[in-house]
Amino acid sequence: MSLIDELQWRGLVHDMTPGTAEQLEKERTIGYVGFDPTADSLHIGNLVPIMLLVHLQRAGHKPVALVGGATGRVGDPSGKTAERQLLTPDLIEHNLDCQKKQLQKFLRFGDGDTDAMMVNNHDWFEDFSFLDFIREVGKHITINYMMGKDSVKSRLDSGMSFTEFSYQLIQGYDFHHLHQEYGVKLQMGGSDQWGNITTGIELSRRMGNPESLFALTAPLVKKADGSKFGKSEGGNVWLDPEKTSPYKFYQFWLNTSDEDVSNFIKVFSLKSKEEIEALSKEHAEAPHLRSLQRALAEELTARIHSEQALSSALEASSILFGKSTAEALRRLSERDFLDIFAGVEQKEIPASLLGQGIDVVEFLSDTTGFLQSRGEARRALKENSISINKERIGEGLSISSEHLINGAYILLQRGKKKYFIVKVL
Repeated sequence: MSLIDELQWRGLVHDMTPGTAEQLEKERTIGYVGFDPTADSLHIGNLVPIMLLVHLQRAGHKPVALVGGATGRVGDPSGKTAERQLLTPDLIEHNLDCQKKQLQKFLRFGDGDTDAMMVNNHDWFEDFSFLDFIREVGKHITINYMMGKDSVKSRLDSGMSFTEFSYQLIQGYDFHHLHQEYGVKLQMGGSDQWGNITTGIELSRRMGNPESLFALTAPLVKKADGSKFGKSEGGNVWLDPEKTSPYKFYQFWLNTSDEDVSNFIKVFSLKSKEEIEALSKEHAEAPHLRSLQRALAEELTARIHSEQALSSALEASSILFGKSTAEALRRLSERDFLDIFAGVEQKEIPASLLGQGIDVVEFLSDTTGFLQSRGEARRALKENSISINKERIGEGLSISSEHLINGAYILLQRGKKKYFIVKVL
């Protein structure tokens, strides 16, 4: 397939300017996507424009990732119903450094013809005075033209500052500058960026550029129920493992609904059409095996984090949902342990109680309240339904500090589903 054919099959084309497909077939094309440093990590909502760059490079073109050291100081109004809070320059620089490291996981950077390049628009705006900008750039675009963009029209009732109003002009100049400096001819992004991108094309034309520039946007990914993609119960699903652990990241994709996964795997996976169609057939024949969800979760966790992180996530998942061992439980980091058992009832007890050891019947009932009485504890132990740290136990056991996981926790379990965490302080 041609690049455009593949992007269309994957559901990654919302709109494009006339001649874009022909340009990409005609010659090696340099294309860019902009990322504004609104946070110190990208999240999975950023994966769509990243995938556009990935496919551009895989098709033999040259991708450019623009990090918005300048535009980040203004704030993109696209898709926003209220004014963004401005970030400090120091925070913007910190966020940029973090995002640069993440982008390097997806693209091959270097000096070759198809190697990716990273640029920062602060480099060309830093010494561009306000008076020079409105004289040399602003005079080429009319207020009427800018007012016609959806990002502006949607805010006419609630109001928009001049700062945010100027954003499309600044992004538009980025496109012109990148064409003049590096020969960039294509800008890509989400469908909410269409107005900003086409402003860049029009601005460059009015500033005397005789060459054609092109735009391609991808749909904003939504769930089948119409809700916003990219958030879990805890908020954004981040690419930074310190913000979203590899285990939670893996679980997010594994828990994708059947209605969504057939779309998501085409958008976010690098598997070929043939591979995805084979997986889809397998999934249709045995949906309970969740073949598509597992394939997507495993690929993205390994690609964005590492193979080792995937192995840890798989082992962590088996602790809660499958057969596991006490040894595997003890190998977990404290964070993974708490992520796995998030929402499980907890009871705190002082470490001094474990000094001489506590009889298991007393521990299960009086000490922790896991079971309502000593009689219930004895019955459960005789039924062989109680596990401590994933090991079945019986009467006569003494619970001590030797049972602690990560020096602070004891995991109690009755049957397959009832868990309880004892936190020892």
